[in-house]
Amino acid sequence: MLNLSDNKNQEIQHQQSVLFKTLGSPKAGKKLARILLTVTFLFFILLFFPWQQNIRGNGSLTAFDPSQRPQSVETAIAGRIDSWNVREGDFVNKGDTILTLTEVKDKFFDPELLERTREQIEAKESSIDSKKDKVASLETQVGALRELLVAKREQAENKLIQAKFKLQSDSIDYEAEKIRYANQQDIYERNLRRKEAGNIALTKIQELESKLQETKMKLASAENTFGASKQEVINARVGISAIESELLDKISKAESDRNNTLAEIADGEGSLAKLQNEYANLTIRNEQYQIIAPQDGYIVRAMKAGIGETIKEGESVAQIMPENPELAVEMYVKAMDVPLIGLDRKVRIQFDGWPALQFSGWPNVSVGTFGGVVRVIDRVNSTGGEYRILVTPDPEDEPWPEQLRIGSGTKGWVMLDNVAVWYEIWRQLNGFPPSLYEAPKDVKQEASAKTK
Repeated sequence: MLNLSDNKNQEIQHQQSVLFKTLGSPKAGKKLARILLTVTFLFFILLFFPWQQNIRGNGSLTAFDPSQRPQSVETAIAGRIDSWNVREGDFVNKGDTILTLTEVKDKFFDPELLERTREQIEAKESSIDSKKDKVASLETQVGALRELLVAKREQAENKLIQAKFKLQSDSIDYEAEKIRYANQQDIYERNLRRKEAGNIALTKIQELESKLQETKMKLASAENTFGASKQEVINARVGISAIESELLDKISKAESDRNNTLAEIADGEGSLAKLQNEYANLTIRNEQYQIIAPQDGYIVRAMKAGIGETIKEGESVAQIMPENPELAVEMYVKAMDVPLIGLDRKVRIQFDGWPALQFSGWPNVSVGTFGGVVRVIDRVNSTGGEYRILVTPDPEDEPWPEQLRIGSGTKGWVMLDNVAVWYEIWRQLNGFPPSLYEAPKDVKQEASAKTK
């Protein structure tokens, strides 16, 4: 029994060894295992390689200087297209005529309108000059009247003084005659009493009576003269007032005429200014019939076509693209990434139509991309909530291709700091924003640092 058991165990062990030999690992399996182990090991090492974080954004090419961007050439006046002087794609210099217009408004149809307006201006200027001469004459007249007033007043005052002197003299004569008359009357009365006493002859009384009457007549004459002198003084005073009133009335009338003429001059100058303004507008309008190129560039599109087509004021007739603009990329990034972007940040750019192989985390091994630097970061968001940044060529990198055209699409990567690959994978899986070791400088700080 025991021998049979031992034999059976040996047989089982022999069968197992044969089975294990049959199921041995093939060489291909071992090779695949080694490859997988090697790839796993390399991937594990790769996780600790440096990866440069970046912010992606799409955009298009534009000109950094606004004056070098595509510009619409507009007409300042309404008109009808008379002739085109250029074709699409032609290069024009500043001041070259693009097209010629003709007038469509009836108030400007007169071909001699400018000359007639000039004649109106000259007539108005002559009228104003004549009125200015009239004002000068009136001012001279006012001056003469004032001088005459002074002279007349002095003359009348002298006359008043003379009348007062004469009045004083006549007053003295009148008083003397009154005394002489009183004395003569006293003599007559005394002699009359003597006659009554029979001491004097009648002829003597008659002689004294005659002298008394003569003295009375002289007294009356002196009194009349004295009254006339009084009247002359009054008349002299009234004469002064009359002279002042008359001459002041003339002066007031002359000054009124002068002021009216000055008002007419002011009104005429207003009309003249209006005519001159109209003349200047007409002169400028005549220059607007020729629509000229505002700067050097290429005619890229004609907004209006044909001859005889009517256009309105401010309507675009063509588009001009300046020559050799300073190119820039207008790139849009998400709002969550804007705080991480600072001025002078490096950017890698891929242009549409330009073959490229981009490794965003390893820009040194990228092929076909071009370098740029951040020059402008908008302070307000654009359509869609994204923010615009302007990127210009990096002077330390390869120049941008000359074949680029404004408006072509671009893809860009704003380069940030280096992190491990495993961290970048973990960040992307969790949707976290890129991280920075230090905050970007403010725009104003960047500008002040540059000026210093």
